[in-house]
Amino acid sequence: MQQKIPHSELAFLSACQTSTGDEKLSEEAVHLAAGMLAVGYQGVVATMWPIKDKYGPVVAESFYEYLMDKESTPGNPRLNAANAAHALHHAMQGIREQVGDTVRGLLTWVPYVHFGY
Repeated sequence: MQQKIPHSELAFLSACQTSTGDEKLSEEAVHLAAGMLAVGYQGVVATMWPIKDKYGPVVAESFYEYLMDKESTPGNPRLNAANAAHALHHAMQGIREQVGDTVRGLLTWVPYVHFGY
């Protein structure tokens, strides 16, 4: 965490439990997502518990499609990281439409969280 990474806008941690702390440090917010914020990332998308492999790529694709700047071109892609929270919300709405609001569906989309700006 002593490393500083300037000009880092967004980290998308598409793995299980990237915002889950250690039981031994239960009163501290120490996890991979917090570490990314500490080294300079302005925003981080992470997960609170295991995610379903089937939906990980679907979430990522929807998230990044939403972030693509309207002025992007195939040779010059541009992302608008300031809209990361909205992009995650958009991706979660798409997943909810697919899986429904059952308990099983809830466990599919609820793990995803956004930290930062």
